[in-house]
Amino acid sequence: MNHTSEKPLVVQVIRQEGREFADKLARKGLYVKSDPEAVVELFDIYQANEWMAMETEHETPQMLFGNFWLEGELCILFADTNMGKSLLAVQLADSITRGERIAPFELGAEPSAVLYIDFELTGKQFEQRYTDGQNRYQFASWFYRGEYNQFNRATSHYNKQFDKYVIQALTRGIKRTDARVLIIDNITCLRNGTESAGAALLLMKELKKLKTRHGLSILVLAHTPKRNLRLPLSRNDLQGSKMLINFCDSAFAMGESHATPGLRYLKQIKQRSTAETYGADHICLAQLERHNGFLKFVFTGNDCEKNHLRDTSRQERERMRQDAKKLSDEGLSQRQVAERLGLSVGSVNRMLNNRV
Repeated sequence: MNHTSEKPLVVQVIRQEGREFADKLARKGLYVKSDPEAVVELFDIYQANEWMAMETEHETPQMLFGNFWLEGELCILFADTNMGKSLLAVQLADSITRGERIAPFELGAEPSAVLYIDFELTGKQFEQRYTDGQNRYQFASWFYRGEYNQFNRATSHYNKQFDKYVIQALTRGIKRTDARVLIIDNITCLRNGTESAGAALLLMKELKKLKTRHGLSILVLAHTPKRNLRLPLSRNDLQGSKMLINFCDSAFAMGESHATPGLRYLKQIKQRSTAETYGADHICLAQLERHNGFLKFVFTGNDCEKNHLRDTSRQERERMRQDAKKLSDEGLSQRQVAERLGLSVGSVNRMLNNRV
């Protein structure tokens, strides 16, 4: 008898149990079997010159809102609550559907349908916002607004997979309206725990796939957490994981001027397709005005961001120094003190070493 022609029975049993266990995990979605065809499709690989030749056939993306937001981009606009980011988003939707630019920014794209998904306002609140008692603003027929249905079945039956059903619902809305632009107000309602890197990555991947599959331009609104108003706006002020910034194409933020009450400003935070035009040394200043029932931002010029940050008085600096010293004496690290007081680590270091 040839004892090497067959594997020992114990080996066969172990391998069979392993296959059965793998099948069980696969059914639960915890294990993915190797699929040679899927592996081949994972990357599109061409010579660099071939990529250059193929892309010359595609049209150059046009501006939707100057250098802040271009066609085909997944863009994030973030700001603190009650800052006016929803007002600006509706103003952008109105601009794109009419093909009329928001001065002084360029609009190179042709007029197109916009789907605005509103998680913030009720229909009545939206109507009141764009009515001044005498005039009710008339939006273009290509402006579609979607409101979240709190009594939908997906919420009660598919809570663990809610993000998946939101994406499917967005897909259906895009097909129904033939929208080329999607605005989501706001991302907090689209996610389950996006403070974690993994959840943020999955959400951004889904939005990117949606953008590519349907040829969309997407603007997502987001909040800033409690921040130090003495510091310039940065990518660190976007609520949740930094993955949201890492995987978007562009991002800009809205801040409040502490030099002039009621004044707002816009600042570029990230851009891939354009140069930085509206950075810390050239922010865009804006004031809210109402025209024929339409509440909108009117841009009044440019300035340095540092001129609009909160100034710290000598008494306030001394109080902060005492707070920092007290927390340090309690055993907190400089980083922990900085997080507790909403300061940078460098500022805490200078305070504790009596350099400010």
